[in-house]
Amino acid sequence: MKSTREKILHTLLTKQQATINELAQIVGINGISVRHHLINLQAEGLINAEEQRHGVGRPRFVYRLTQRGLEKFPTNYLRFTELLIAKLQEVLSPQQLNKVFEGVGIQQAADIKEEVEGDTLDKRLDSMSIQLSNLGYRLDSRGDGQDLLIMNHNCPYHHIGVAHPEICKVDETMFEDLLGVPVKHERCIVTGDPHCVYRVKGKNVY
Repeated sequence: MKSTREKILHTLLTKQQATINELAQIVGINGISVRHHLINLQAEGLINAEEQRHGVGRPRFVYRLTQRGLEKFPTNYLRFTELLIAKLQEVLSPQQLNKVFEGVGIQQAADIKEEVEGDTLDKRLDSMSIQLSNLGYRLDSRGDGQDLLIMNHNCPYHHIGVAHPEICKVDETMFEDLLGVPVKHERCIVTGDPHCVYRVKGKNVY
């Protein structure tokens, strides 16, 4: 049996938007209880409210799922992505597929490039780590002789990478574009390493 919270989320998924009174009627509880659940759901970032005015009188609020709220429901993204990459492997050469992943890396870099600031490599690396943490990356770095090692402790597409390790070209290209230096992918979580490792030769900034 679904909880009241789940009923509210499912209602917003099917109706796309609803007022407190509409939710109270559908879920079967009073408006005060609905409001309490909505406050908690807003605090978790699962829904948002939009004020709507209809002539004179007090405005009403309409509630909708946020992107985070939508992600609470089952999706087919993972399976679809795996099938898409498998189909690309059938029609493209390894070199062409590599170019596709490079292009994805460049695009991902472009999406956050304005936020990655710094006049030195270490500052850009710190800034990049902060921006990418919002996308699921957990980066840190250390020196290795004359080189810099960048470690990612959480692969955002681990399940896809198990079947298609070549997708790591996305991150290698993205890091290069954001940092402005050549980056070499050396070790990977999907092959059993504790973290993904990327080497920047001759750039030990710490």
